[in-house]
Amino acid sequence: MSGSPFSSLPGPTASVAGAPPGPLPAPPPCGVPAFPPLRVRGGSGHRLRRAVWRQRRSMAAGLALTAAALAVSGFGGGGGGQGADAAPGRASPPVRLVSAPVRIADAATVRLLRPGDRVDVVASEGAGTKARVLAEGARVEQVPAVSAEGASGAGALIVLAVPRTTAADLAGAGISGGFAVILC
Repeated sequence: MSGSPFSSLPGPTASVAGAPPGPLPAPPPCGVPAFPPLRVRGGSGHRLRRAVWRQRRSMAAGLALTAAALAVSGFGGGGGGQGADAAPGRASPPVRLVSAPVRIADAATVRLLRPGDRVDVVASEGAGTKARVLAEGARVEQVPAVSAEGASGAGALIVLAVPRTTAADLAGAGISGGFAVILC
């Protein structure tokens, strides 16, 4: 064996049967068809437009969710206070509240109240009559300080924020009977 195991393989200068001795000929050239250059559409400007569009869509979706949440909660203004006879789709005008002074029969109950509390005002004409609720969820605006001589059987005065029609009902019923409050 002489030298290398690869010495018997034909190399680029080795002769192939039927070919002239010397280097192997190069393959014939094949043509590459002509084609226009490729152009990428959009580039970085397209990415910027797409990002802005995506941001607009997410902003619109966020605003739609906020509007839906406000509509459901009634915080959007006028949606929660519609009566059964109100036309659908039309919001009723906001109710204007007035201050109504109310004398509560039990002065000890008035000492439990603080401004901002919600109360139901109940009127009773006498011992044999049924009590009726004149104001529901009225907000207490003021609770004047009760003096030692004011803690008699005359009751105590509070100021409530109620609609004008409710204030008229309270004033009319206050003439004939005493009031009681229920904390909400």
